[in-house]
Amino acid sequence: MSSGDGEIRRPVQRALSVCPIEVSVAVLGGAWKMTIVKHLLDGTLRYGELRRRVGEVTPRVLTRQLRELEQDGIVTRRVYPEVPPRVEYSLTPTGEGLRGFVTELNRWGSEYIAGLSARAEAVGSGRGAGVS
Repeated sequence: MSSGDGEIRRPVQRALSVCPIEVSVAVLGGAWKMTIVKHLLDGTLRYGELRRRVGEVTPRVLTRQLRELEQDGIVTRRVYPEVPPRVEYSLTPTGEGLRGFVTELNRWGSEYIAGLSARAEAVGSGRGAGVS
């Protein structure tokens, strides 16, 4: 499950006793993780390019999330012995297995955003007043 030292992260260990959905949330939940996976589905990316694609994420948070994804066997990190160091990230076969899920989650999120926009317009025009 893990590409590093073979240890399962504590949140994942706790989720194992609950159900597979909780395991999924333990591995994929967290700031920016699904967005990271979404962009790596396009192929291998260097750290800087991944950071630009993900958006307004701090380097500290991005690095932490990438390390967790690597430990959980979703992402592979490759460091080239160059100056300055070149680091590339790609999905493992387990990470690639998320393609359908990420595609569907992206579709659902787009529809949800469209619904929010429609509700905001309705409230702004007075048509949706009092509707929750």
